[in-house]
Amino acid sequence: MASMAILTRSRPIIRTASQGHRCIATFPFLSQEAQLAEVSSAAIPPPAAAALPPNPVSGSQMYTNNRLHSGSTIVPLSLMQQSASHRIQSLAHTLDAQGLIDYFSNWMTESKWMDLKQLFEFWIRSQDKNGKPNKPDVNLYNHYLRANLMLELPVKDLITLVHHMEDFGLLPNAASQNLILKAMYQSKDPAAYVEAAQQLIERMLEIGRENKDSLPDDESFDLVIDLHFRANQADAAFKYVDFVLKSGYTMSLNVFNQCIRRCIEGNRLDMLVSIIERCKKTEQNKKVIPSWNLCNQLADHAIKADNSELTFSALDFFVKWIVRGQNVRPPVLLSVDEGMIVAALGTAGRNFSPKLLTGSWEVLKRSLRESRAPSPEAYLAKINAHALMGQLQNAFASLHEFEKAYGKSIDGEREELFSPFSSLQPLVLACCTNGFATLDTVYYQLENLSRAEIPYKSVAALNCVILGCANIWDIDRAYQTFTAIDSSFGLTPDIHSYNALIHAFGKLGKSDDATKVYEHFTGLGVKPNATTYSLLVDAHLIKRDLKTALSLVDEMVQAEHIPTREMLKKIRRRCTREMDYEADDKVESIAKQLNIPLGSETRRNLLFELQYSG
Repeated sequence: MASMAILTRSRPIIRTASQGHRCIATFPFLSQEAQLAEVSSAAIPPPAAAALPPNPVSGSQMYTNNRLHSGSTIVPLSLMQQSASHRIQSLAHTLDAQGLIDYFSNWMTESKWMDLKQLFEFWIRSQDKNGKPNKPDVNLYNHYLRANLMLELPVKDLITLVHHMEDFGLLPNAASQNLILKAMYQSKDPAAYVEAAQQLIERMLEIGRENKDSLPDDESFDLVIDLHFRANQADAAFKYVDFVLKSGYTMSLNVFNQCIRRCIEGNRLDMLVSIIERCKKTEQNKKVIPSWNLCNQLADHAIKADNSELTFSALDFFVKWIVRGQNVRPPVLLSVDEGMIVAALGTAGRNFSPKLLTGSWEVLKRSLRESRAPSPEAYLAKINAHALMGQLQNAFASLHEFEKAYGKSIDGEREELFSPFSSLQPLVLACCTNGFATLDTVYYQLENLSRAEIPYKSVAALNCVILGCANIWDIDRAYQTFTAIDSSFGLTPDIHSYNALIHAFGKLGKSDDATKVYEHFTGLGVKPNATTYSLLVDAHLIKRDLKTALSLVDEMVQAEHIPTREMLKKIRRRCTREMDYEADDKVESIAKQLNIPLGSETRRNLLFELQYSG
């Protein structure tokens, strides 16, 4: 009976189970329910549950201010559920002019140009809250024109839309006309719209006399100039550039770069100099600087054309770039190629431009930033430029700087750097420009400098004076200056000093005295160089002494100096004139031995064998 009672109690439990339920076991005691003692609910506290996050809609101020809150949506839910065209129509009926501007601003950033266009067209057909037709202002209509421009509306249709502004009582301003100019500029055939653009600018200038808002602005002229450049009509473009600079408009960087490129391509360097100088004189255009690469192209072309003014303008742009790079954080260190500066110094000397000379050296110092001394080529270019301009005092001051920087070089390098026969030849020529008067002035200045508080004594400078005396055939001054190196200045003559004295004797045909000078310094242990042998050969050729000249060539080869092609050709010509065929064969043998091609003397022989009739 007890088991039957248990089964009876278990039936309701089994019935309440789902049909798919299957018991794990069928033992009777498993279905028994334990009888727990009744405990009051107040005695046991409920377990503490974890707190839920705040309600995103109403629980926190941060979520309440969220733009996704149902009460702060920009577009009503009913409007969002409509199609695009219906939504735009609904907006057109509800928005005023300011609200339309706000929508246009958002859509322009998202490039929704078609939506902007449709909304404007629906809006002008709608009525405001007072029941009057919506009327746009010029700014609002310009947004509509810009949308059509971005949708690549043809130029003619865009011009028609501008004419329709009169239907709303609006007068097109500069921004309206600029959109037409921009459409012309972006067209595939800009040459077809050049005349129309010119007429449009003239009309803007005419209407602008009465309405200043219709006057063309800086962008208007930029677009017209760019349009002419694209149409390869540079002359007309430069006329507008001239008008811009005369009228006080601001030239954009793009137009300025275009002017530089077109002037370089067309070799209109004088025009480019004029444009740059006029830009510097106006407050609004003096800060225009071409790109760094374009500055390099400008300087390179100006140097090749030997245009000192344009070269100086290019260097001025370089200085502005260097200063701008130093002022930014972190600084950008820009440097101009030293070879370009050397070429600019040469341009300064050839064009007698002290301004370019000073500017070039300043750019070089800014580029080096005292990290090292300028190269020997830069110093020589500076010395030669001063010499060509007749600034002998500055030239010798530069020579002093040169000696400080490279005076302690290796003997071979120093010999070539400070040679009056090659590297310092322009300074030698400048010293004897006015004959002995200039040479005496230079000598006395050097003598005074040697007695100053900070004495300046230079063998290289005195060598230039000696060679200058030789060039004017003044052996007495040359010899006195040579002896003064030791007696007055307390210096030791170098190989260039002896060579200059040999040259002075040789020009006057005093080959014996030249030989004595040679024997004197070789006895002192001074080694002759290639110039020494060349000068001795010339001295003996003047005296028609072929035998001694050829012996000097042999001695030169034994001293591991290679005779020049010109030296051998001089000897061969003298052999021909003296009819010394044995010496001529020896010259040919030396040339073949040293692989020096002498070539033929056919043209010279024609002149030599001319027969003059009485």
